[in-house]
Amino acid sequence: MTELASNPTPTHSETAPRTYEVRTYGCQMNVHDSERLSGLLEDAGLARKSDEQPDEVADVVVFNTCAVRENADNKLYGNLGMLKTVKDSRPGMQIAVGGCLAQKDRDTIIKKAPWVDVVFGTHNIGSLPALLNRAEHNKQAELEILESLDVFPSTLPTRRESVYAGWVSISVGCNNTCTFCIVPSLRGKERDRRPGEILAEIQALVDDGAIEVTLLGQNVNSYGVEFGDRLAFGKLLRACGEIEGLERVRFTSPHPAAFTDDVIEAMAETPNVMPQLHMPLQSGSDRVLKEMRRSYRSKKFLGILDKVRDRIPQAAITTDIIVGFPGETEEDFQATLDVVEASRFSSAYTFQYSVRAGTPAATMEDQLPKAVVQERYERLTALQDRIAKEENAKQLGRTVEVLVTENAGRKAEQTHRLSGRSQDQRLVHFTVPEGEQTPRPGDLVTLPITEVAAFHLVSDPTAEQYHLRRSRAGDAWDRSQAESCGVPSTGASSQPGRTNLGMPTLKVRS
Repeated sequence: MTELASNPTPTHSETAPRTYEVRTYGCQMNVHDSERLSGLLEDAGLARKSDEQPDEVADVVVFNTCAVRENADNKLYGNLGMLKTVKDSRPGMQIAVGGCLAQKDRDTIIKKAPWVDVVFGTHNIGSLPALLNRAEHNKQAELEILESLDVFPSTLPTRRESVYAGWVSISVGCNNTCTFCIVPSLRGKERDRRPGEILAEIQALVDDGAIEVTLLGQNVNSYGVEFGDRLAFGKLLRACGEIEGLERVRFTSPHPAAFTDDVIEAMAETPNVMPQLHMPLQSGSDRVLKEMRRSYRSKKFLGILDKVRDRIPQAAITTDIIVGFPGETEEDFQATLDVVEASRFSSAYTFQYSVRAGTPAATMEDQLPKAVVQERYERLTALQDRIAKEENAKQLGRTVEVLVTENAGRKAEQTHRLSGRSQDQRLVHFTVPEGEQTPRPGDLVTLPITEVAAFHLVSDPTAEQYHLRRSRAGDAWDRSQAESCGVPSTGASSQPGRTNLGMPTLKVRS
């Protein structure tokens, strides 16, 4: 790898590093991949574009795309079109497109947007700095799409978006064949990391101040199949419980077909595994589940929820649901409503089915009219909103521990409330009583719930009801703010929000 050189730009001096920004679309896996991309670019000598100038365009703009969400390609090409004028007036500016849509569309992106400099896939995100450098040197677009993983992403340097909480990939890819999903063809077959590597990364995060981690995988509870241990995920959860200073462990997403009792026991018996579970339903109709190739049925799904709630009574359970799958009848949809009513989800991510080229469902007969799908979607969301509010109402008067987050609510300026997440992942907006100390992001507050809504909880505690616990994560937040006026030195591994795992360093342009 060589230096990422470029022509001077009007916005930087000769000695200043070039700036970058990563624009992320899609799932948590993409969000985490973007942390890797940011770490790679910073190791290559670039500096993150300042948030204080939101209208300024960086010298290097990277799109980390999604092929699952509706109209993903239209959104990408629209954004690329808006950047063309900027790029024409900025010698040395570069644009890169990666992620699932890049893996799927490949050279189509360069044909439609020839001003793009680099297109890279989901299996070779580590190649981005070299591809940018090559495109600059050769004065032409560089396309590199691999069919299988070259380097496990977790070995790459990372710029964490949060100092108090972090994502940790335990696997990539998926062995399932759901007919609506294009992810397996874009991410490949499941590849599992060894437990020691995962725990070492978690320990590094904790050493840097994080007190919460979320274990990531397309199907986390099938973890271990690759190296022959079907109980590996439960063991991994228990091992997380042994890490001193790690206060909250979450994971997403499991698959109901592979969800076993040993995982439920590990959740119940490991104190720092949070009482929260995301369990994708997709449909409550057994006939539709079969057409989706989801290898479970509604009875099994509800049975899992019963077991979880029996062992973890306070657990909050969330889900994913698709409305309007090809051939879905009113009877099928009613089955979904019945399962949702019985499941009592605290929240649900609901999606209207839309055709994804390359999936079996895209060629199925009986694609439903948009108006039918829309009407069913509205009925489903109305039902789930009612249930969510009823479930939240049970929290009224309870005392909860909240991990304070950086992002406040939309009405924070009017309400003067801060925000955070309870142990069961509910969003809590709260006030700090007059005369009491204000928490930092990463600190923890214990307080009573005084008001509820469908999508959040509110706490306006008295001074006697408000208890602040300053944490190592809050200390890490303070350090990160003190250092935010400059770019963290390349290659450092002890700085908050930054875990470096031994990649070579590239010099800053001078």
